[in-house]
Amino acid sequence: MKHLRYIQAAGAVITGLALVQPAWAAGTLAGTLIQNTANATYSSGSGTTTIQSNTGNGNDSFDLTGAPNVSGNAFNATLQTVAIDTNGNGVYDPGVDTVITNGAASQTIAPDGSIKVFLIVAAPATAIDAQTSQVRLTGTSVTGSGTPGALFAGKGVGGVDAVVGASGGTANALAGLIASLATVTLTKSATIADPYGGTNPVPGATVTYSIVAHTTGSGTATGMAVNDAFPTGTTYQSGTMTLGGTVLTDAADGDAGTATSTGIAVQLGNVAGGTTDKTITFKVKIN
Repeated sequence: MKHLRYIQAAGAVITGLALVQPAWAAGTLAGTLIQNTANATYSSGSGTTTIQSNTGNGNDSFDLTGAPNVSGNAFNATLQTVAIDTNGNGVYDPGVDTVITNGAASQTIAPDGSIKVFLIVAAPATAIDAQTSQVRLTGTSVTGSGTPGALFAGKGVGGVDAVVGASGGTANALAGLIASLATVTLTKSATIADPYGGTNPVPGATVTYSIVAHTTGSGTATGMAVNDAFPTGTTYQSGTMTLGGTVLTDAADGDAGTATSTGIAVQLGNVAGGTTDKTITFKVKIN
């Protein structure tokens, strides 16, 4: 069987929209004196006052859209979650990072600011271990986008006009994916020891079952559990269950195994592909 591990594509950075066309310096904050900024000096009852025109870069937010279907992909993943790296640690933390609807707006970003956006996707069942793919993240200015130089009246900081910069108010980035799959095979065998020193399945004979879990691939089989029912007409021999040669108790306690009147259950946990085989054994007696 195949087990899929979710694949995380992160690191697409969206920066603030330039509210004026770039001049000779990047990252000019709103209200900062830049080349060709106009000044006005006037006198009033409170004294002489000098003001300047309010051009510069301003705060903005972006509509964030994730698209896993990219031309040339070996497989197309399914988009599950779009999230913003709230705590800035570069790792998707469920319940901590801010999840948004695909296509919804980010928080407001300051000039020259940036955010990290996670696209959480799942590989299809047809994906092959180690296949590569891509997802695309597009950010579009909420203030406005379009032809550089286009004017959005009253949409700038403090109600001034906003002008689309050279980027057109939109940008996109690609992030790579690698399918990480684990394939598990179970091999079950039995040996018989009868009361007469032979190997015949007669009443009173003891049957020792061995189950080997073999995991391949670059992924991890998560939460693997092996269950096996006792054959009809047999009785489980208490205390004979083992995992990797270590005896397991039959009770539901701190170890990995449990035996009931009907069968055994062994919890193997998360098993990475290519690790040592997990071998389980137990014994029953033919009635």
